Amino acid sequence: MKSNDEINAAIQQATKQMDILISDTSVPKNVRSAIAQARNELNSTGEYVVRVSSAIYNLDEVSNDINLPQQARTMIWSILSQLEAIKSD
Repeated sequence: MKSNDEINAAIQQATKQMDILISDTSVPKNVRSAIAQARNELNSTGEYVVRVSSAIYNLDEVSNDINLPQQARTMIWSILSQLEAIKSD
Protein backbone atom coordinates (compact mmCIF):
# COMPACT_ATOMS: atom_id res chain seq x y z
CA MET A 1 0.00 0.00 0.00
CA LYS A 2 1.31 3.41 -0.95
CA SER A 3 1.67 6.20 1.58
CA ASN A 4 -0.26 9.44 1.26
CA ASP A 5 2.95 11.20 0.22
CA GLU A 6 3.51 8.72 -2.63
CA ILE A 7 -0.11 9.04 -3.76
CA ASN A 8 0.07 12.85 -3.66
CA ALA A 9 3.34 12.84 -5.61
CA ALA A 10 1.83 10.58 -8.28
CA ILE A 11 -1.26 12.80 -8.51
CA GLN A 12 0.95 15.90 -8.86
CA GLN A 13 2.93 14.22 -11.65
CA ALA A 14 -0.27 13.31 -13.52
CA THR A 15 -1.57 16.86 -13.00
CA LYS A 16 1.60 18.34 -14.52
CA GLN A 17 1.22 16.13 -17.59
CA MET A 18 -2.45 17.14 -17.90
CA ASP A 19 -1.42 20.81 -17.72
CA ILE A 20 0.95 20.24 -20.65
CA LEU A 21 -1.88 18.73 -22.71
CA ILE A 22 -4.32 21.48 -21.75
CA SER A 23 -1.90 24.14 -22.99
CA ASP A 24 -1.18 22.26 -26.25
CA THR A 25 -3.17 23.98 -29.00
CA SER A 26 -2.78 20.97 -31.34
CA VAL A 27 -5.11 19.04 -29.01
CA PRO A 28 -8.80 19.56 -29.92
CA LYS A 29 -10.72 21.90 -27.63
CA ASN A 30 -13.21 19.24 -26.51
CA VAL A 31 -10.33 16.97 -25.47
CA ARG A 32 -8.57 19.78 -23.60
CA SER A 33 -11.85 20.50 -21.82
CA ALA A 34 -12.23 16.85 -20.77
CA ILE A 35 -8.62 16.78 -19.56
CA ALA A 36 -9.21 19.97 -17.55
CA GLN A 37 -12.29 18.39 -15.98
CA ALA A 38 -10.29 15.26 -15.13
CA ARG A 39 -7.56 17.41 -13.58
CA ASN A 40 -10.11 19.32 -11.50
CA GLU A 41 -11.69 16.10 -10.24
CA LEU A 42 -8.29 14.64 -9.45
CA ASN A 43 -7.37 17.69 -7.36
CA SER A 44 -10.74 18.05 -5.63
CA THR A 45 -11.41 16.97 -2.07
CA GLY A 46 -12.61 13.54 -1.09
CA GLU A 47 -11.44 9.96 -1.15
CA TYR A 48 -8.50 9.61 -3.55
CA VAL A 49 -9.87 6.38 -5.10
CA VAL A 50 -13.07 8.18 -6.17
CA ARG A 51 -11.12 11.18 -7.51
CA VAL A 52 -8.73 8.95 -9.47
CA SER A 53 -11.61 6.85 -10.85
CA SER A 54 -13.42 9.97 -12.08
CA ALA A 55 -10.27 11.26 -13.76
CA ILE A 56 -9.66 7.88 -15.40
CA TYR A 57 -13.22 7.83 -16.72
CA ASN A 58 -12.89 11.30 -18.28
CA LEU A 59 -9.51 10.59 -19.85
CA ASP A 60 -10.58 7.20 -21.17
CA GLU A 61 -13.58 8.82 -22.87
CA VAL A 62 -11.34 11.08 -25.00
CA SER A 63 -8.29 8.86 -25.44
CA ASN A 64 -9.63 7.47 -28.72
CA ASP A 65 -10.79 10.77 -30.22
CA ILE A 66 -10.12 10.54 -33.95
CA ASN A 67 -8.73 14.10 -34.09
CA LEU A 68 -6.25 13.58 -31.25
CA PRO A 69 -2.58 13.91 -32.29
CA GLN A 70 -0.56 10.75 -31.66
CA GLN A 71 1.81 12.35 -29.12
CA ALA A 72 -1.18 13.58 -27.09
CA ARG A 73 -2.80 10.14 -27.22
CA THR A 74 0.44 8.57 -25.96
CA MET A 75 0.62 11.10 -23.13
CA ILE A 76 -3.01 10.41 -22.15
CA TRP A 77 -2.28 6.68 -22.08
CA SER A 78 0.74 7.39 -19.86
CA ILE A 79 -1.40 9.43 -17.47
CA LEU A 80 -4.05 6.68 -17.44
CA SER A 81 -1.36 4.15 -16.60
CA GLN A 82 -0.12 6.27 -13.68
CA LEU A 83 -3.65 6.75 -12.37
CA GLU A 84 -4.44 3.04 -12.65
CA ALA A 85 -1.32 2.31 -10.60
CA ILE A 86 -2.53 4.66 -7.87
CA LYS A 87 -6.01 3.14 -7.89
CA SER A 88 -4.83 -0.47 -7.78
CA ASP A 89 -2.96 -0.09 -4.48
